[in-house]
Amino acid sequence: MNKKKVNLQKNKFVSSRSSKQKINKNKRTESSRKWISRQLNDPYVSEAQKRGFRSRSAFKLLQINEKFNLLKSGMSIIDLGCAPGGWLQVMSEEINKNSKGKIVGIDLLETDALPDVKILVGDINDQEIIDQVKIFFKGQKVNGVVSDMAADTTGHKPTDHIRTTMLLENAIEIAFDFLKKDGFFLGKCFKGGTEASVLNTLNNSFKTVKHVKPDASRKESVESYVLAMGFKQ
Repeated sequence: MNKKKVNLQKNKFVSSRSSKQKINKNKRTESSRKWISRQLNDPYVSEAQKRGFRSRSAFKLLQINEKFNLLKSGMSIIDLGCAPGGWLQVMSEEINKNSKGKIVGIDLLETDALPDVKILVGDINDQEIIDQVKIFFKGQKVNGVVSDMAADTTGHKPTDHIRTTMLLENAIEIAFDFLKKDGFFLGKCFKGGTEASVLNTLNNSFKTVKHVKPDASRKESVESYVLAMGFKQ
């Protein structure tokens, strides 16, 4: 009888795990279907492919630049969280039109090379990476710092907001270290309430600060961008 009980308990355990796996698999499958459907019906995805952009997010920067005229020929810019390189492509086209600018992109992930762009693989908080950026710009300050960084989502909105806000704060610290007078900062944020302190910090250090949500940002997304112009140094 003991053997039967053991076998029965073991079978129940296997059956329970199998059911959970099926449920999780169904959730992943449904999520994948929604993602594929959204990609297929997204005009920015198809347009990015036509124009050779590495990501649809390139259009976010294009639209922000069209409105605020941030990118000018000959500028020097730091791109934080640059992979896969969509923003780097836009900036390279804009600031290298008449005279060559200087762009450095940083990401934990590998990013395919681009002409006239320096790419560093590493953590933006790593002093070795910061030193390499300083060497690249020969100790000179830069015109702009941009960040499209976002933490991996957990599905828990308050947690996702806090984690992305922390990345935004890191990006702002780097901007303060590298920006020249009247430089600009553009960074991704998730609306959720705790960014008030971030806005206060920016308002104290820049002449103009605004929230921007380009058309290329999905309407249902909590994503927006904070744009700070006229660094007071």
